[in-house]
Amino acid sequence: MEHKIISHKDLKIWKDSISLALDTYEFTKKFPPAEKYGLISQIRRSAVSVPSNIAEGKNRGTRNDYRHFLRIARGSLAEYETQIEISYQLGFIPSDVYEKTQDCITQIGKMINAIIKKLSISPNT
Repeated sequence: MEHKIISHKDLKIWKDSISLALDTYEFTKKFPPAEKYGLISQIRRSAVSVPSNIAEGKNRGTRNDYRHFLRIARGSLAEYETQIEISYQLGFIPSDVYEKTQDCITQIGKMINAIIKKLSISPNT
């Protein structure tokens, strides 16, 4: 039996990206206070942007809009990944958190790409 998608809240990609954002808020609490308006702010904004754009696109009502906002979410995810890499290289993120975060980024990116591909070829989404 297939699970019916009624809302963006039913999407695994949205749930996973919410978890990534929440985890991000948690581990950035340990960053140096001098980064409050630098990396902390940037990382948190890009992390929040991913599920926000997924939700907005899903609720716009058209396939083209959904695809457009998924592409924005994909861009935000790439921005987030870059900021995570910089933070890791600066020593702000421990390797276990970095690895877990990279795994999440990869999985969310794959889901975004799969949905974009499906929306591009299937008229029944």
